[in-house]
Amino acid sequence: MNMLHKIKAAAAGISQELIAIRRHLHSNPELSFQEYNTVSYVKMQLEGMGITQIKSLATTGLEVLIEGRNPNKKVVALRADMDALPIIEANDVPYKSKNVGVMHACGHDAHTTCLLGVAKILQGERESFEGTVKLIFQPGEEKLPGGATLMIAEGVLENPTVNAILGQHVMPLIPVGKVGFRSGLYMASTDELYVTIKGKGGHGAMPHLCIDPVVVMAQMISALQTLVSRQSNPIIPSVLSFGKVIANGATNVIPNEVYMEGTFRTLDEKWRSKAHELMLRTAHSVAEGFGATVDFEIRKGYPFLHNNPALTARSKAAALNYMGEENIVDLDIWMAAEDFAYYSQEADACFYRLGTRNESKGIVSGVHTPTFDIDEEALEIGAGLMAYLAITELEAVG
Repeated sequence: MNMLHKIKAAAAGISQELIAIRRHLHSNPELSFQEYNTVSYVKMQLEGMGITQIKSLATTGLEVLIEGRNPNKKVVALRADMDALPIIEANDVPYKSKNVGVMHACGHDAHTTCLLGVAKILQGERESFEGTVKLIFQPGEEKLPGGATLMIAEGVLENPTVNAILGQHVMPLIPVGKVGFRSGLYMASTDELYVTIKGKGGHGAMPHLCIDPVVVMAQMISALQTLVSRQSNPIIPSVLSFGKVIANGATNVIPNEVYMEGTFRTLDEKWRSKAHELMLRTAHSVAEGFGATVDFEIRKGYPFLHNNPALTARSKAAALNYMGEENIVDLDIWMAAEDFAYYSQEADACFYRLGTRNESKGIVSGVHTPTFDIDEEALEIGAGLMAYLAITELEAVG
């Protein structure tokens, strides 16, 4: 039996175990950088497999080594994130979150489960491959500065040095049984915007005696939007959105200040830096024109995510071999952000998508929503495929 069939058989053999693990994780979600019980559970699972090379990093992260023959030949890293989101789950399922207000609404429970599945498969095949597979169980993907930065700072890509790194993420837009790849630029950088406009409040019937921060806010948002529509190169994807605006006045009360929160995303670092300067200049100019002041804070977040073309081509070819050509999807640029991008800045990286959608089962909700769920058939596929991609990359010349 060749390695492909061995891995498929091993993944099928642990499919029910994977579902049980995922349901435990889903029922017991923890927020970013608070994954204490989660990481203890993961460590217990790994130790139960006989894995001994387990190292704690970034408080709630783990670095795990599975060494085959000739372990120094090549090192391939596989990453899974473990944190959940501050969302109240609306699903009526037996494995519904027990931690009210916290939910695995982005599939990190599935990512962790699949990587545990990879661990079990590869631990049983250590004599069948050369090189080392480094498993990265990472905290805090959902919250700046991103757990990846902490893991990298503490040496997760070193000792032994990682030659290539793969990341797998669920995708509810892709049917279960399919996976998606994209070479080159894939996901956007992300910056958080926090804005306070200060004016002078008063009676709504006497605006001439006020400096209305609501009017300033309206003009400021319109002016800022022109940065994307008129000052950026049209071929560079950019998004500027304000999703939170608080003007605590009333029907007849002009407030003293308005507070806003937003996001800026793009796929070009030079334009990103220039846009930051333009946003600050524009905001202060608009405020000054009305006699108001503004505090405009830009919290720089994750960089853009770049998939190494050669590694992605090899991974896509291996996935085609494992799953069949009809189950491979070509991905478009995705303007969401991922702290896996930090790994892609340090090593050859490939971040791909695992289909989890099943319309016949009603599993259609997007990530970061209260009704998000996955078709659990994806777990066997995700674990087996990731193990196969790791082995294939260890054998690759590139």
